[in-house]
Amino acid sequence: MSSASANSSPRYGQLRRELETLTTEAFRAELADIDQLPTFEIARIMNGEDATVPSAVAAQLPSIAAAIDATAQRMARGGRLVYAGAGTAGRLGVLDASECPPTFATAPGEVVGLLAGGAQAMTEAVEGAEDSKELAAQDLDALQLTDDDTVVGISASGRTPYAVGAVEHARYRGTLTIGLSCNAGSPLAAAADFPIEIVTGPELLTGSTRLKAGTAQKLVLNMISTITMIRLGKTYGNLMVDVRASNEKLRARSRRILALATDAPDDKIEAALTATGGEVKNAILVLLGDVDGPTAATLLRACGGHLRAALRAATERSTTRQ
Repeated sequence: MSSASANSSPRYGQLRRELETLTTEAFRAELADIDQLPTFEIARIMNGEDATVPSAVAAQLPSIAAAIDATAQRMARGGRLVYAGAGTAGRLGVLDASECPPTFATAPGEVVGLLAGGAQAMTEAVEGAEDSKELAAQDLDALQLTDDDTVVGISASGRTPYAVGAVEHARYRGTLTIGLSCNAGSPLAAAADFPIEIVTGPELLTGSTRLKAGTAQKLVLNMISTITMIRLGKTYGNLMVDVRASNEKLRARSRRILALATDAPDDKIEAALTATGGEVKNAILVLLGDVDGPTAATLLRACGGHLRAALRAATERSTTRQ
């Protein structure tokens, strides 16, 4: 045995023992012959496994809701939502962050996904990146965190150094922290202001946390971003009124949203969009509040972007003028 192997063996032995304590890493003897089964049977088993995830998420809804309320309060003051993770968990954070600008017209840098190893790690492993708490601190310092920001550490195991380090560093800086993991009693949960532990159990393939754990993390990230944006007035009912119409499909969707919200005919919808520079929320206010484009923009700014509040203000304005 080389000296390098001799020096590393105790460390890897310790890590192996730690992995053996994690629910997400547990070996399922009853699936040891799964590769011998017909494809349909494997698919049936996998589908049954996936069906258990929503109930695991449901068990943590109070914690999820509390974390979202705290996040929305800070974002309403100009704070940012920052996801930090490695591997699959980090990629899910980047995915959720990248969907916010077209869906909710968030500003650049308002929702950020930090992935251990950077953009390269989206498609290939970056040696040692997930093992570095220091790298997480550096990535967060580059953002110049404030106490209005929220950092969400994401790690299926709940022990990934990059995710744990991100939460520890953010909390030290006075930033709100959320720890999203899939094992109970994890270091990530202990480090966060709001621990969210979705215990999804052993995976179909031993330790492959891109499966149930990844599904659970995606569901929770959907909740965090979507409900936060609802709280910030980025929707009107269940309509995406801040959608950014950057392609033909989204331009068609924006007109459908206007029709659903106002029941206005096509010619009035087109006129309202022209008057508001294509801004769907403003166009709804023009149509329902009977105001012009500049007034709609002014009312929405005064109401923090909340359309219902702006509609009330438009009604009061009309009543006062009468």
